[in-house]
Amino acid sequence: MQIAIYNRALSEDDFSIYQKIFATLSRYDIKPVIFAPFVEKLKAFNSLPEIFETFSDEKPLTNKVNFLFSFGGDGTLLDTVKYIGDKKIPILGINLGRLGFLASTKMEEIEFAIDSLQKGAYLLDNRTLIHLDASVPIFKEFPYALNEFSIHRKDSSSLIKIHTYLNGEFLCTYWADGLIVSTPTGSTGYSLSCGGPIIFPQANSFVITPVAPHNLNVRPLVISDKSVVSFEVEGRAEKFLCTLDSRSETIDSSVSLAIRKENFDIQLVRLEGQNFLHTLQTKLYWGVDSRN
Repeated sequence: MQIAIYNRALSEDDFSIYQKIFATLSRYDIKPVIFAPFVEKLKAFNSLPEIFETFSDEKPLTNKVNFLFSFGGDGTLLDTVKYIGDKKIPILGINLGRLGFLASTKMEEIEFAIDSLQKGAYLLDNRTLIHLDASVPIFKEFPYALNEFSIHRKDSSSLIKIHTYLNGEFLCTYWADGLIVSTPTGSTGYSLSCGGPIIFPQANSFVITPVAPHNLNVRPLVISDKSVVSFEVEGRAEKFLCTLDSRSETIDSSVSLAIRKENFDIQLVRLEGQNFLHTLQTKLYWGVDSRN
């Protein structure tokens, strides 16, 4: 078995953690494939395993990798999506961050996780991705996201106008600071903080959520993920911000944008005792009431 290891940062407090992780992998005869920039950080703490391979932007993961472990928070896990692409490598999120909604496995559960993977005692959740088509080349070979696509005003200028079309038919013009189109996975992220609904991962839908709208009669809208949503943006400023999860590009009003469902999914590992309802209850305190 091969397990890829991804992280963006390393603090001195994490030194013993990775020593334990690599020792556990060695005990199970698992060869790690480590994110190359992270290898350089591990060298400083002399905590690399004896045998390992690397991956990077220039050296993609191969289909020989069975799982990818993402160490960090939800943002770190979102970063791994571009390295996985359509390879169907399941992702297990190990929470080193704060909320850990997607990265819900705790550090102390590492050995249990590896043992479960070895025994096949896990489930895979297929998660829809959102794909961006644009009239100019942006986001290079990774025009997709797990959480959301968004359009924003780029600076502190006045609000922008986002002319929005659903399957070629005019929907409305949003006068707002921005607009989010999220997947079910992303419905508990940025969209939720802007008043959007929570959607179960298995729902075949997208959510269109305006950011600080000046139209008092518009609300978040749930649509089928078979829809194509297209946009034309205009405003007093010349530049606007277009994002896919944490990645961003600057565009102008001449750029046409369209959102649709990606042709492939991402798989998240779910261990025993982990499910969406439990995560809602423990992370977002869903239904917490002194009367219960």
